[in-house]
Parts: sequence; structure tokens; C-alpha cells
Amino acid sequence: MEDEMTGTETPKVAVLWRGDREARRDATPENNRFYRIFEELTALGIHAEPAVYSDEMANEVRKQLLKVNGVLVWVDPIHEGQTRVVLDALLREVALRGPWISAHPDVILKMGVKEVLHRTKHLGWGTDTYLYRTTSVFRAEFPSRLELAGPRVLKQNRGNGGQGVWKVELISPPASESALVRVLHARRGSVPQAMALGDFMARCEAYLTPGGCLIDQPFQPRLPDGMIRCYMGADKVVGFGHQLIKALIPPPPEGPDSDAAQPGLRIMSPASAEPFQALRAKMELEWTPQMMDVLNIDVASLPIIWDADFLYGPRTATGENTYVLCEINVSSVFAIPDQAPATIARLVKERLRR
Repeated sequence: MEDEMTGTETPKVAVLWRGDREARRDATPENNRFYRIFEELTALGIHAEPAVYSDEMANEVRKQLLKVNGVLVWVDPIHEGQTRVVLDALLREVALRGPWISAHPDVILKMGVKEVLHRTKHLGWGTDTYLYRTTSVFRAEFPSRLELAGPRVLKQNRGNGGQGVWKVELISPPASESALVRVLHARRGSVPQAMALGDFMARCEAYLTPGGCLIDQPFQPRLPDGMIRCYMGADKVVGFGHQLIKALIPPPPEGPDSDAAQPGLRIMSPASAEPFQALRAKMELEWTPQMMDVLNIDVASLPIIWDADFLYGPRTATGENTYVLCEINVSSVFAIPDQAPATIARLVKERLRR
């Protein structure tokens, strides 16, 4: 079949997500959560096929990906004890042999990890952010910051679902290793715990393995006002999601599993939504180009879909909102605004033309 876009065979794109062998066998473009992306790709004359992945099926998935022109990937860094180590090696190999990958593992390691919060802290979305790569530096510097600056949030470099993200506040100064702290994990269902600071820091040493690090930011008091997820198609905003999150907020008296402890619905809005136009302008005109410059990423290498999660910072003297970046998601951005599937398909078409 001829394609008017290239004058050659219809281009092929694989949509990859994690699943077992049964899911791979039964997958169709219609029976998964990405069905609208399949529809939009098909509407633009692009053949899109499911590529359900697990480490056990790596060889057959590799063979499949080498037969397509591009791969769209939705796989979390950590899922039920599984990581992306095998998958990332596979994707790098495939990319070297021709097909483009979004998001490429090397791009994820630049912008889809918590270290980006430290590398870009001087941008307008930054805050009082520190990085610890070794246990010795962490133990030497963190206690004094906790005592002087108030509650802090520690984040492991790669994770999702609140894994390895902790709110820490000092109960009994001075901040020695025997001082009591109150810690709260960001994973759903967590409750505050009181423990010695030294014991908590020992728990965090698992995040400081070779190649790992801990990011240290101040706790944002306006967290109860919610989080704004700014969805990006390459370098342009495609929509927003606002959600009253409950992570790092102590659970209500009803308990951590009660209805009152669950996060609110994420309210999706198009890129044109009036409440977020100041943020949109900052993202498109300032922060994204500045981030690309810092991280040495060009537009063609940006993920086709990614998001930047913001908390509300202090209001300005005139009452306007400021925004503090709390993470960038690249590995598996879903759910997405209604407008995003069409944008994803359009960006895929542009990359196929290149």
C-alpha cells in the first residue's frame, strides 16, 4: 500500500507497554488503554501495532521492533519489583539499528529522573534543591539543612507512584542522628512514622547505590492546593491536569485507606484553559527551551509525550501564583488529555518524515 506521506510502503509504528505472554497474544489496537492513539495514527495513514513487553519475551519483541519505523514506549521505571534495565538495553540496540524510540532511554536519563530538579534549579521553576550522591555527604549535610530550613522532601533518582519519596520533619532539635524525626512516605496508604534521624538516613542509603542519588527539596506548604500536571507534546503544551493529591499529607482520622484519604479526580483541561495560560507561556517560551539547553536535548529528541508536575509556590506580592517543579515524567505518561492522542499522531508523522 502506498502512502502519500513518503511515497513508499505504509510506515509502521509499534506501541509498547508491559504485560505478560497472554496479554501479548491477545493484544489488538482496540482492546487496550491506548486505543485512541492507535485510532489517530491510523487516521494519518500510519500502521500501528501493539508490542506487549516483558523481560522474558525480550528477544521476540526485539525482532518485532526491528521491523517498524518507530516505537512509542509506555513502561514505568519500577513496577512490582521489575525495572527497565533489560528493556532500556533493548531499546538502545534497536535505535542504533534504525527505528526511532520515544522516549529514548538516554533522554529519560537526562530529563525523566529526579536529578533534573537539581540540574535545572536555577530556572524559574526551581527551588532550594540539593543533591547527595554518597552516604557520607548525605549524613554530613542533610541534618543541618533539616534543622535550618524546616520540613524537607527527599526523592530517589528513579521511581514512580511515590516510591522513594519522603517528607521529613524534625521533632526534637538539634538535628543529631539521635534526634527524632517524623517521616511520611509518598506511597498511597502510608502513615507518618517517628524514628531517629540516623535510622531514617540508614534506610535511605539504599537509594545511594552507584549511579543513584537523593534529591532534597523544601516541602511546599501549598501542597493541599493540588498539583498541576503540564502535558507536553515535544516542546508545546497539549493540556493540563489538576488534582488534589494526598501524597505527603497525613491521612485523616478515618485512616489511610478511607475514601477521605484518596486523591481527588484529575481534572483535565486543554492547552487553552484560561487558569493556566501564565504557566503555559513559561513552559513554551522559557523553561522548556532553557531545560533543553542545560540538558543538551534538541527538539527532535524530546519525548513525543511527557509531563512536568508543578506544585504551587508562594504567591507574589500582587497575589499571583508561582510554580515549583516537583518531577518530570517521561517513561509512562498516562492518562492524557483528550487532545493528546491527535498531537501524538501528528508528531509521529513529523518524525517519520525526517
